Amino acid sequence: MTKATTQLPPTDRKQLEEIFARGSVVEAFPSREELLSSMLSGRRLKIYIGFDPTSTALHIGHAKNLMFLEELRRLGHEVVVLFGDFTAMIGDPDKAATRRQLTPEDVKKNVADWVRQIKPIIDFEDKTNPAKIAYNSEWLAKLTFTDVVHLASNFTVQQFIERDLFQKRLKEGNPIHLHEFMYPLMQGYDSVAMDVDAELCGTDQIFNALAGRTLMKRLKNKDKFVIALNLLANPKTGELMSKSNGTGVFIDQPAAGLYGAIMALPDSMIEPLFMNCTRLPMNEKEALMSKGPRDAKAAVAFDIVKRFHGEAEAKKAQEAWNATFAKGAVPEDVTEVSLKSGESLADALIKAPIVESKTEWTRLVRDGAVRTEKDEKIDDPKFAPTGDTVLKIGKRRFVRVKA
Repeated sequence: MTKATTQLPPTDRKQLEEIFARGSVVEAFPSREELLSSMLSGRRLKIYIGFDPTSTALHIGHAKNLMFLEELRRLGHEVVVLFGDFTAMIGDPDKAATRRQLTPEDVKKNVADWVRQIKPIIDFEDKTNPAKIAYNSEWLAKLTFTDVVHLASNFTVQQFIERDLFQKRLKEGNPIHLHEFMYPLMQGYDSVAMDVDAELCGTDQIFNALAGRTLMKRLKNKDKFVIALNLLANPKTGELMSKSNGTGVFIDQPAAGLYGAIMALPDSMIEPLFMNCTRLPMNEKEALMSKGPRDAKAAVAFDIVKRFHGEAEAKKAQEAWNATFAKGAVPEDVTEVSLKSGESLADALIKAPIVESKTEWTRLVRDGAVRTEKDEKIDDPKFAPTGDTVLKIGKRRFVRVKA
């Protein structure tokens, strides 16, 4: 039986479509139209998004999904941020290899840091309809082996082995551990335990979310909506927000660092960031983009930093970036490197560490990426400063060499 639902004030379809566009809803199950119709009918949905706190590195790709959830909360829907403190100890299967299993202590520490970081973008303190936090250890840790067997009977091995990530591993001859088959089962049971109406997820989680839809139908005779959002990626290269790829903009950094990280992104990222990570008016997008990449990116960076640090800190960050990078000034906190007698500049920079190797240093010099404070290009990898010299390495690295 489906539980009784609370009716909400009517939602304007245009407003809801804009929320979907800014959150970049790629797919909805059973269909986008059925989901929209349900929301437009005034039905109050219980919607959740789940995260495994396997680390504390949260980037703006994570933030955009929470911003979307917050907008649904503001419409009156009940929203839940689920922390997979149990599933994090097992790990969602990865395409390349089995993930490292975490300890309860690791997970507890990570969860606390997650909550701290996401508070600026989702309201857990609202007096009438606060966002809620849940932990899946509350029900998964209580399941008996009989319960697990019963849940597993709702799926076939063929269904699980057809996942693209498992297929990739099979082709490459990499192992698939039995416990990894349990992960979608557990994520699926989260929906049953919380009795939700909808699950919000990235497109990489559709398989797991649909497992929950299957279990909801079979165990509760209830349809669950699955709302799949796009992953934040460079539209030209397809490269995802990723720390390992050097493309992640992580939210747990000072305002100036966050602003600078956004400004350092390729120009092709401006439109995805405008759409997904800001709430600048949609009707201003074309006018903003016509101002040129630098000004458009600056407006996007300012809006994102303001969301996490407030307007005053965003203004300071913007002013500092303009003084340092747009006007050629040297940062006050520039890194200093002392060059010892007989030591090469490359060795000193590697020791600092400013560059990783002599190979990297040589490449930077030959690519014209090393300049003096006066914007004079260094073209010799064996360059030896004769006195105190400020070098600009790449777009954002400054170093004061004391010779």
